[in-house]
Amino acid sequence: MPQSPQSGTRTRDLLGYAGSPPDPRWPGAARVAVSIVVNFEEGAEFSVTDGDPENEAVYEIEQRLAGRSDPAIDSHFEYGSRAGWWRIMEVLGQFGAPATVSSSGRAVERLPLLAQDAVRRGHEVSAHGWRWEGHADLDEAEERDRIARTVAAITAVTGIRPIGWHTRSPGSVNTRRLLVEEGGFLYDSDAYNDDLPYFVVVGDKRHLVLPYAFDTNDMQFFHTNRFREPLQKPLASDRDIMRSGG
Repeated sequence: MPQSPQSGTRTRDLLGYAGSPPDPRWPGAARVAVSIVVNFEEGAEFSVTDGDPENEAVYEIEQRLAGRSDPAIDSHFEYGSRAGWWRIMEVLGQFGAPATVSSSGRAVERLPLLAQDAVRRGHEVSAHGWRWEGHADLDEAEERDRIARTVAAITAVTGIRPIGWHTRSPGSVNTRRLLVEEGGFLYDSDAYNDDLPYFVVVGDKRHLVLPYAFDTNDMQFFHTNRFREPLQKPLASDRDIMRSGG
């Protein structure tokens, strides 16, 4: 895998593997490796009910309530932890599919049972920021604190420190450097630019980037006319394309 230097201002790599991707040597000589990610954000979103100055803006109802509680959006998020979690975990268990549970620190702190349930089922609990928020507007000290609080919360609840990180987009120009400086992260997923993992050099350290994919994210249902067919069809199509090029 190529290694690209990364600085505080981020050096862009527009070429990547240049049409000649390496053989990743997946276990068992598999032609495709699928990273299944379950985002665990419930209770970490912004909510006036919880004392925040504003409500989360991204959800299905277009009328946003400013400066007052929004029972509708609160209950939308609550569905995930009350019902959705158990359904998804059951399906993953039926197929023996391990997943990465990308977890906001505050969600883990408020719902420790779910994080512990993920570990019991053999899933990875990775870090998804302290709150469900982008980091672009945080100064370096604020962002460093968010990272530390997230690691501490997940470690305290699960007994296992997280080794992966994904920021709710957008991250800042400092995010990757701060993750490397923190010292305990094996990888981050703050990239959307490849089908394969790759290494970058941050300072004098080699760091793994495991790209995330929005085209197969169920967030597409939030945007009209993105998925015109059941979710499993575009997922299967992407799998077939990856397999043919494996």
